[in-house]
Amino acid sequence: MFYLIRISRKIIKLNNGFLVLFTAIFVLGSATLMYLIEPETFGMWFNALWYVMTTVTTVGYGDYYPKTVPGKLFAMLLYLFGIGLLSLVIGKIIDGFGTIKKRKEAGKLKYHGSGHVILIGWSRRAQSAMEELLHADPSLDVVVIDDLERSPVDRDRAYFVGGDPSAESTLETAGLTRARSAIVFSDRNIDDAALADGKSLLIASSLERLAPHIHTTVEIVLEQHIQNFRHVQVNEFILSHEAVSRLAARSALHAGSVSIFTQLLSSKVGEDVFEVRPRPEWKTYGDAFQGLLNLGATLIADRSDMTINRRLQDPMPEDARLFIICDGSTYERIRAAT
Repeated sequence: MFYLIRISRKIIKLNNGFLVLFTAIFVLGSATLMYLIEPETFGMWFNALWYVMTTVTTVGYGDYYPKTVPGKLFAMLLYLFGIGLLSLVIGKIIDGFGTIKKRKEAGKLKYHGSGHVILIGWSRRAQSAMEELLHADPSLDVVVIDDLERSPVDRDRAYFVGGDPSAESTLETAGLTRARSAIVFSDRNIDDAALADGKSLLIASSLERLAPHIHTTVEIVLEQHIQNFRHVQVNEFILSHEAVSRLAARSALHAGSVSIFTQLLSSKVGEDVFEVRPRPEWKTYGDAFQGLLNLGATLIADRSDMTINRRLQDPMPEDARLFIICDGSTYERIRAAT
């Protein structure tokens, strides 16, 4: 019994891969040995394998059983050693799943997908952005990066990576180079606006250095700090406090206008903003405007240029990026036709 305990302790410490290999060799070897001991009883090697598997996993079905003394002695060895070995393997597998779950909750698992959106800095604003992204595109994955100890997300297609968001190792774990875009949210735990925007600048610099090809959006606290980002290729800026203040002012000046912005900002309600590819027959902005209007959509901009509706006779460049306002079903019809 003492030797069995020592052997068991050594087996428990074995590498998981080696343990699985050892178990497979043990089962196959036991089946071969049992068949050699009693070839008449089992008839073929596969029947011996069937007997070994049913013996180490259950009490056996009784369709095959050893009839000689050597066969019965070997069966007793299977009872003592085989059942315990297989139970250990199953326990290791279950423990492995538990370890994976713990690592996932701690944000230590590497994300292997591509075409995802990375949200840096967890907050209520980041949560709202995540919900909007997941609702707008059912095939999109979202990866959240923050230095929290446990994952704050519990949604399908939402993943968490823990660590310093400016560190290269953390960004690599989140699959930055394979991402579609990244959004940097201002750290609300920092009261000083300069320090908060400084942290955002540091993160944006890391994004630009490691993945200059992805679309980057950065939330900043003060508008005058945008010039400090001039050496970093940030695609778009969001002003956290000013945006709310300006919406409130618009509401006071033009009653009901806020509901229009709310519709455009949410894919859950009303109309949305979409990008469409130009068609060959659209030679001017007027052609595009009328063609889209006939399909139920309104052309509003070419990239950030919203003056095109006053220049409908101007020729449309080949690299135009047209933005329209319509509902989801209309957009799907337009996309299918282009």
